[in-house]
Amino acid sequence: MSLDDLKTANFLHIEPDSVFYRFFLESTYPWELLGKIGDFVKAIGASLSLSDYEKIGNDVWISNEATIYEYTTIQGPTIIESGVEVRPGAFIRGKAYIGPRSVVGTATEIKNSFLIGHVEVPHYNYVGDSILAFGAHLGAGSITSNLRADKGDITVRYKGESIDTKLRKFGAIVGESAEIGCNAVLNPGVLIGEKSVVYPLSSVLVSVPARHIHKQTGEIKCQIRHR
Repeated sequence: MSLDDLKTANFLHIEPDSVFYRFFLESTYPWELLGKIGDFVKAIGASLSLSDYEKIGNDVWISNEATIYEYTTIQGPTIIESGVEVRPGAFIRGKAYIGPRSVVGTATEIKNSFLIGHVEVPHYNYVGDSILAFGAHLGAGSITSNLRADKGDITVRYKGESIDTKLRKFGAIVGESAEIGCNAVLNPGVLIGEKSVVYPLSSVLVSVPARHIHKQTGEIKCQIRHR
């Protein structure tokens, strides 16, 4: 069944020594984790060494090796790991994990989301109720849309099949090293497979398999060359 491709163990490649490993594999599908992000961040934060992290305000832990520029807003619970850059004008609204060497850029907003590591959301991005896997990159102005216009439950569509997630808010799950072009919109409940490419100005309505290209017309093609 093609929907097996979307199961957490198949879609997200989490190393056994990762802080996420046990937590992620408690789910059948990755979107089942979205309602647990806040509790996960609080639990991990409470275990962090205050010689390596500074705890600020209401459950915000920031690595001593992160760079936080002026004119940013960070609400808890949030963890910001080593090597992260949070640039001027960024807004992190809480229930957020910003993994090592990630970039949260100017006018970028993060809410109830995992950025697992080496994730770049560097210019005018919105990431809400989403998971961005290692090495994922969102081009300038690209967003994860997390709420249907009619406020109904969100359905995941993949290869002609569908799953009712029973979630009212769900943005996107973006796989390892996926590239999302400038000003693209990932509509609610979209999954983008690892190393796939979404062309700029695309409106993505159905999930994209690993190593495929989503064109502006909505056509999805297998990549000729693997990156």
